[in-house]
Amino acid sequence: MLYVVGTPIGNLEDITLRALSVLKSADLIAAEDTRHSGNLLRHFEIRKPLVSYHEHNEAMRTAELAERLAAGESIALITDAGMPGLSDPGARLIRKCIEQELPFSVVPGVSAITTGLVGSGLEMKRFCYRGFLPVKSGQRERELTAAAERAETTVFFESPYRINKTLTACAALMAARKLCVARELTKKFEEFRRGTGAELLAHYEAHPAKGEITLLISGKDAK
Repeated sequence: MLYVVGTPIGNLEDITLRALSVLKSADLIAAEDTRHSGNLLRHFEIRKPLVSYHEHNEAMRTAELAERLAAGESIALITDAGMPGLSDPGARLIRKCIEQELPFSVVPGVSAITTGLVGSGLEMKRFCYRGFLPVKSGQRERELTAAAERAETTVFFESPYRINKTLTACAALMAARKLCVARELTKKFEEFRRGTGAELLAHYEAHPAKGEITLLISGKDAK
């Protein structure tokens, strides 16, 4: 059985009892970064064999893990934070299990997408998740232009090193639109900052952003 396990996005106490049970019982844990996940496992005194499973070895490792699953091993798949497959490695192995009819189970956990959405105060009935904003300015502007025309709330992940460029583009493309920068979610310096693109830009120019960022943009028709 493959277990796709959601892990905390910051606060380690957000892990579920089921996730702990699965990690303790698995024959093997496949982790995006074994060093990072090692800290989580040590915190909960879990000692299991670890193998890396990241974007650079995903193709090779998928075949290897599928063979081990077919042989009857129990494998837990985790990423550095959140749910495997959502802007993190995992989707390829899940598809492989479906293709080969290998059993798998999803163990739900915390997600920065829903945490950021709920804390933003923006419309939650409908939303569109678009993953990480592109690095290239032209592609990023096309994504933001599409968000400006979208009726539902749009959720992006963004780097603290590019957030000011993104807010500059938002200020130009949708000057009056409500935005929320959700930063360092569930961690000690968690922050939800709301405002227009220009207002948020002014703040982060004076106080450079640090840590992981979820950017939320209200829909075109939001009141």
